[in-house]
Amino acid sequence: MAEPYYITTAIHYPNGKPHIGHAYETIAADVAARFQRLRGREVRFQTGTDEHGLKMAQKARELGVTPRQLADEMSSYFRALFDRLDISYDRFFRTTEDDHHRASQAIWQAMEANGDLYLDRYEGWYSVVDEAYYDESELVAGEGGEKRSPQGTAVEWTVEESWFFRLSKYQQPLLEHYRDNPEFVRPATRMNEVRSFVEGGLRDLSVSRTSFDWGVKVPRGEGANTPDHVMYVWVDALTNYLTGLGYPDDTDDFRTFWPASVHLIGKDIVRFHAVYWPAFLMSAGIALPKQVFAHGFLLKRGQKESKSLGNVTDPHDLADRFGVDALRYFLLREFTFGQDGGYSAEAIVNRANAELANSFGNLAQRTLSLLHKNCDGYLPPISGHIEADNALFAHVDRVIAQEMPEAYDKLAFAQALESWIGAVFACNAYIDEQAPWALRKTDPERMRTVLATLYIVIAQLAVAVIPVMPGSMNKLLDAMGIAEELRSFEGIRSHWYSPLAESDYRLDKPEGLFPRLEMPESDAA
Repeated sequence: MAEPYYITTAIHYPNGKPHIGHAYETIAADVAARFQRLRGREVRFQTGTDEHGLKMAQKARELGVTPRQLADEMSSYFRALFDRLDISYDRFFRTTEDDHHRASQAIWQAMEANGDLYLDRYEGWYSVVDEAYYDESELVAGEGGEKRSPQGTAVEWTVEESWFFRLSKYQQPLLEHYRDNPEFVRPATRMNEVRSFVEGGLRDLSVSRTSFDWGVKVPRGEGANTPDHVMYVWVDALTNYLTGLGYPDDTDDFRTFWPASVHLIGKDIVRFHAVYWPAFLMSAGIALPKQVFAHGFLLKRGQKESKSLGNVTDPHDLADRFGVDALRYFLLREFTFGQDGGYSAEAIVNRANAELANSFGNLAQRTLSLLHKNCDGYLPPISGHIEADNALFAHVDRVIAQEMPEAYDKLAFAQALESWIGAVFACNAYIDEQAPWALRKTDPERMRTVLATLYIVIAQLAVAVIPVMPGSMNKLLDAMGIAEELRSFEGIRSHWYSPLAESDYRLDKPEGLFPRLEMPESDAA
């Protein structure tokens, strides 16, 4: 039996409404989760919002509301977006939940019990936007010569009493883990960056703040006579991956799903997930996640979208203009997952029209319309296959049984969809070559076999791309009478056609699956 699969996104920072970058990461995780479910694995998929930290406190003060009020409002926008985008999360997590405070304090106490926390004074550079500490050597010069973080965000000199985590103690254990688990961080370029960073030497990490109080309180132990501390937001945020499974309690979910199969994150937060997080877990005596996958940025006119830059795109707007499934398809088809990639309205329209409307949508519409017209909507019997039929079956089977699963499993979404559209093109070449509309007069029996062949492969290709376009593909499969239990890689490769045809299943008049998109006037100018 296949082992359970636990995938997480980074929990999103809700100091503003979600943008397309949040949608991109969460759609990718959803596709991975849906694929693993199609394989028959027990899946846990967690996303949510990271609601503590100085950035949230400052934004709330600016708006004249409490941090909790801001978190409640903004978190609801993320949940609404993910529901709109057909995200099949099992848990939408919020770090303001009471259980999370208990879990964060439990991992803190485990690290403290291991001798890895001590009280000292922090003096150094801090980026509120990144919620990250930086060494002087990491800073870059801004346009006016001012100091900036490696991401180009503003930094400020911070001096305050702080608890420190003995990160330096874990330099060698981390390097050994990277050596023994070369795919712990993917893509390989990110692994190289992480290894180089750790080899350069690790300094102990400030893990508490006293200059604000919006966060998880540090448990009062030896420092009971010191001012109240709240945890560094990343200690709190990273622990969500455990809290969602019931930590610190010994729950069925924790025993089933931990360690996580993959943490899916943006490349700008690799250090937190591939250096700090495994060190915290080592200290607390908890197993490390199996993999951290760092995807690239989604670029608009060559720039990463971010609330701080004010160049964000509302994903609801893109879904309204192009459709949810067309948007999901484009984001994972257009460029290699893991690398940076750009998008534009023109690119979405061109890709959706060429591959969804003109290729797969037209293939399904032509085939089902011919069945409805020439077979009165009933599925025809098969009267022996010729070489062309068998070649098409072999091509599609190779794609759905080998190429796509292997690519999905590696989060190589563009590669999976490249194989898929290649099979769609093969189907279109087959229908044009066989010309069932002409066979109706010259060889009706052969026409029926051609249409039955197409019916089978269209259903197989629809199932294979359910993870990417669940709404459209399930709508098509419903119209084709494909039972739920057949909507898996194994089920759709079984001998289901003849029993369905013999059940006198009858197609309704088919409806178009993907209408052709027009370029919005504002983008066409």
